[in-house]
Amino acid sequence: MPRSVSGHLAEILRFGMVGALGFLVDTAVLYAGLWFGLGLYGGRLVSYLVAASFTWALNRRFTFRSRIAPSAGEWLRFLAANAVGGLANLGIYTMLVASLTRVAAHPVIAVAAGSLGGLLLNYLLSRSLVFRDRTARG
Repeated sequence: MPRSVSGHLAEILRFGMVGALGFLVDTAVLYAGLWFGLGLYGGRLVSYLVAASFTWALNRRFTFRSRIAPSAGEWLRFLAANAVGGLANLGIYTMLVASLTRVAAHPVIAVAAGSLGGLLLNYLLSRSLVFRDRTARG
């Protein structure tokens, strides 16, 4: 049975809430990486991978309500499917910190802009490629 518009909107809202939590994880790990000397780019790479893993775990249970056991294969498909949104996210971040001194001094601004840029792409690809056959339709 096709999903209703309200069902898709509720799912997008849950995806956005998970993304907001992922943003907090991303930012916290980035600043920890900066503190440990990883720099703006190394710290961002680590923070992105940690945040992507965090959002995979929450999205599979909360957003898409998967009923199967998590697997490394699913995690890898999630990362691969979200690479497009991730590249948009990292591209926006890189462009902003490289071109705007104020943003380089406050990289949370670039993390936020990148996160918003990748959100819709990540949702669409997650829904259609990763969790399509793994969701409990309700």
